[in-house]
Amino acid sequence: MKERIQKILARAGICSRRRAEEYIADGRVAVDGQVVTRPGCKVDPKLVEISVDGKPVRQEKKIYILLNKPPGYVTTMSDPQGRPIVMDLLADIKHRVFPVGRLDLDSEGALILTNDGALTNKILHPSYEINKTYEATVRGFPGTADLKKLEQGIMLEGRKTWPARLRILQRKKGTTTIEVVIHEGKKRQVRKMFQAIGHHVLRLKRTAYGGLKLETLARGKYRFLTENDIKNLFS
Repeated sequence: MKERIQKILARAGICSRRRAEEYIADGRVAVDGQVVTRPGCKVDPKLVEISVDGKPVRQEKKIYILLNKPPGYVTTMSDPQGRPIVMDLLADIKHRVFPVGRLDLDSEGALILTNDGALTNKILHPSYEINKTYEATVRGFPGTADLKKLEQGIMLEGRKTWPARLRILQRKKGTTTIEVVIHEGKKRQVRKMFQAIGHHVLRLKRTAYGGLKLETLARGKYRFLTENDIKNLFS
């Protein structure tokens, strides 16, 4: 697939897209030995050799990571407010990776990070309907009728949510912990669902993407995903 040269250079970790445009304008970039001067030029990196200052550009190895995000970290590459970011937990990873979707500041659990844009789009695209499993601890004891409403879908911000699967895991000390399975990814959706039936979410943890489970991965730790793990995402 053809892509803009500056995007290819950025993905390979050579420089930012903006800096790549400067390299191209300065005549430092070549495709199959021919200097390129148009920043919008598109090529297929699998079919041509791109070089910068005469040195071939090697495409970055695809990296797939599962992180158990702790609460208190924002799921962004940087934060103007100076809050901790998930990338702080991957300081020893040399490759540039990006979070797939988000988890709220106060939420925790499974978060995938990768430099594979195609997989990212596949995971996030609603047509694949990848289930995401959460454990939500809410204040109080939601009744059967209210939980049924969430399972069937409720109106949130002008549209009805898709059906969800719910299972009560535990009731104690004025709280209820409920397993929630949805394939949507609207901002703060699980919290808003329970708020709509009058139960504030005290703790929210994502435990799985599809068949890929967090299992015993410790809070704040990560592991690299295998080919089988990637398959489990869509199972």
